[in-house]
Parts: sequence; structure tokens; C-alpha cells
Amino acid sequence: MSNTEKKSVKPPRLMQGDTVGIVAPAGPFDPKKFMKGKAVLESMGFRTFFDEGIFQKHGFFAGTDVQRGDQVNRLFADPAIRAVVCARGGYGSMRILPFLDFETIQKNPKIFVGFSDISVLLSVLNDRCGLVTFHGPVVTTLANAIKETIAAMCAVLTSNTILELKPEKGIVIKPGVSSGIMAGGNLTTLCHLVGTPYAPRFNGKILFIEDVGEVPYRIDRMLVQMKLAGCFEGLKGLVLGSFEECGQLDEIFRIVQEMFKDVNIPILAGFEIGHSKINITIPIGLEATLDTDRQILTFYEPATVKISK
Repeated sequence: MSNTEKKSVKPPRLMQGDTVGIVAPAGPFDPKKFMKGKAVLESMGFRTFFDEGIFQKHGFFAGTDVQRGDQVNRLFADPAIRAVVCARGGYGSMRILPFLDFETIQKNPKIFVGFSDISVLLSVLNDRCGLVTFHGPVVTTLANAIKETIAAMCAVLTSNTILELKPEKGIVIKPGVSSGIMAGGNLTTLCHLVGTPYAPRFNGKILFIEDVGEVPYRIDRMLVQMKLAGCFEGLKGLVLGSFEECGQLDEIFRIVQEMFKDVNIPILAGFEIGHSKINITIPIGLEATLDTDRQILTFYEPATVKISK
């Protein structure tokens, strides 16, 4: 059953003193940045926990596929852990998909945060488990994050805030108003799921995409591949985040406009989400409305639920 056919499961809200588990499902990371980012999480009022095994290096990865998958499974199974934040993206998240215990994860819904390569896990956990996940900073990017990024992350994870995002410099690519379940993440990473059992489908959804270091022709190629694979059938709207080091933004916007010229959906660019100076945390799997007239993306309800301890 796809996530469009099941009710999304919102994880318990974080409270002061809760323990946040840190996992490394992808690439190895700079220990100094890690410890600095860990201190940022603690400055928000949380305890932190991590297994020393996350400092392993195995080729391109922070440990073997089995080890990294087991880290995720154990943090979800541990009742003392109230949220899971990824240490870094890089590359490797899709390699652990066969080793994830989706039944355990579904029975123990928790906040799960990351971006970039972690988009694989945000998408698949939402699709397979119905879990609302969070596209937001990883521990190593928190190390040098500006106050807007930190405040946005803390607000979404700890309060009953109903999120409204209005880009400072919004660009309307196609006008309109539409509602749907929020989906998406890093374009390159999502494209790599095409042809696998975990391939994304965005029927009835508002898709968010961002990327870094991909020149326009490669962005075009990825969008074409996903379109030909049927990923965009039934799409309700498109939100563009940051496209850092991807060439001229005007060219990217032209590619997007051309790609979706035959569908009547709103498309709004300019959101500070992704590999940019500001990386606003947004929920994946929660219903939202995209309104290009007002240049705003509005969610209907808080992304977490309050649970009495």
C-alpha cells in the first residue's frame, strides 16, 4: 500500500531533556564538525546518544551496509531515544534499504531528520511506514548553521507550530493553488531510486526538490528520467528549494517550466531549503497547500504530536 492510501503517522514531539540519537547511515564525517553539531543539539535542551561505531570508515561509508542499517534499527527500537538525527549525508543511504527493519520502525514512530543523501530514507520511511519524516539539517551542518536554520529546526520538532513558509524572493514558474501530501528532497538521490522497489511515486503529492553541484543538463536528464518512469503522474504541485553550484537559476527554472508545461500544477521557486546558507526544516508526509498568488506553502497541522511521559 502506498503512502497516498494510508494515514500518515506523526511522531511524538520532542521535549526538553529528551534524548536524540545520532546515526550515520551514509558517508563518514569530520569528527570536529560532528562534536560541534552535537553541542548545538544539546544547546537546544536535548541529551544526545550515539554508538562509537558511527566513527567507522568502510570505503565511502561510515561502516558496512549491515552496520549502518543496524544503527538505524537499534535507535528506533530503543525506547530511551525520542528522535533520530543523521550525522551526515554524502553517499550510501540507499545501500542500507534492504537491511532496515520496517516493521520495528513502524511500531516505534520517532522524529527522523536529515537531508541530501538522507532523502532516500526520508522518502522510503514515509512510503513504507507512513512515518512523517523531516527534511532538515544533519549534525555536521548544524556545526556552522546560522540562527535561522537552528530556530526553524527546533520550532518544528518541539512545538505545535503550524508551519507556513514564504520565500523571501519567491519566483512563480507556474501559477495556481493546490493541496497535497508533501514529498521529495534531493533530486539526484530520489532519481537514483527509479527502477528499484523503492521508486518514488508522487500521485496526489506536492513535490519538493533541491540539489547541489549538478549542472543544468544533468538536472534536465534526471527530470526526464523520472517523468518517463511515471514518477510525476498525478502530481499536485512543485516546490523548488536551493540549487547551489548548479549554474544559472534562470536556466534551471526554464527546464522545470518546459518539463511540466503539459500539467496544470502550481510551481514556486526560491525556498531556502537544502544546501543553502539557510536550511529550513520541513515535514515529509504531511498535507500542505501551495499558493503561488500569496507565494506561500502552508501545512494544515503540527508535524508532531504531544505525548505525555
